[in-house]
Amino acid sequence: MSSLPDRFGPLPDSHCVPDVLAHDLGVVFCGTALGRASAQAKAYYANPGNFFWKAIHGVGLTPRLLKPAEYPNVTQYGIGLTDLCKTAYGQDVDLPDDAFDTDAMRIKIEEYQPRFLAFTSKTGAAAMLGNFTTSGLKYGLQEHRIGDTQLWVLPSPSGQARKFWTITPWQALAAAIRTRQ
Repeated sequence: MSSLPDRFGPLPDSHCVPDVLAHDLGVVFCGTALGRASAQAKAYYANPGNFFWKAIHGVGLTPRLLKPAEYPNVTQYGIGLTDLCKTAYGQDVDLPDDAFDTDAMRIKIEEYQPRFLAFTSKTGAAAMLGNFTTSGLKYGLQEHRIGDTQLWVLPSPSGQARKFWTITPWQALAAAIRTRQ
């Protein structure tokens, strides 16, 4: 296994993590891009300091705590995974200005029509919503939709964003998913 030399950079094809999408999902979680640890592990949310897997288990979306390597199996729990950027890895601040492929994301969501699309960062949500500042975005359900898919903004589970972390919007999303099942 080759090592990624830097904390950010172009994502080699050998380290790309495929989307996990299917029809009739309760929620698709959308990150901005793989962090270095996730790109290295070839798995979503693989940094040990990331709360993603603990959060989805803690709010009852999975019956047990999953390991990052188990990401391909999340559809059995009504969950999908994707990122806005499939060409680079690293922290949001290090990504190129044109990194987010919002057109491709819109096409994926229109095709699969999950009940909810939940952004795991304000940066990704702001890019998708066409608002390139995060200060005006609130956590939780958004007014915008993609087709019938409702959009949510969640606090980033990344260890780098710990000062913004709260589980409350994640709990609200889980409650909304259970209500619409």
